[in-house]
Amino acid sequence: MPLSNPEEVGTEKDGTPSADYCIYCYKEGDFTEDITMEECIDKCVQYLSDYNEHAEEKLTIDQAKAMMRETFPKLKRWRRS
Repeated sequence: MPLSNPEEVGTEKDGTPSADYCIYCYKEGDFTEDITMEECIDKCVQYLSDYNEHAEEKLTIDQAKAMMRETFPKLKRWRRS
């Protein structure tokens, strides 16, 4: 998720804002859950209707999952080397 809202930015162990993670994934220097990328996608897609309420272009579940499967491997947590 974009880290443009300061209230949704995760925190490091010392309380400073994380440059990489949101509060839903990362708090006090640790990930909030030990889940796989696919489990994270399944969890995130549960909030698709909330996303679609504010989005210009509405996504189907399949479109959202495809987008996440393309984007998530590029995120620091799951970056493939």
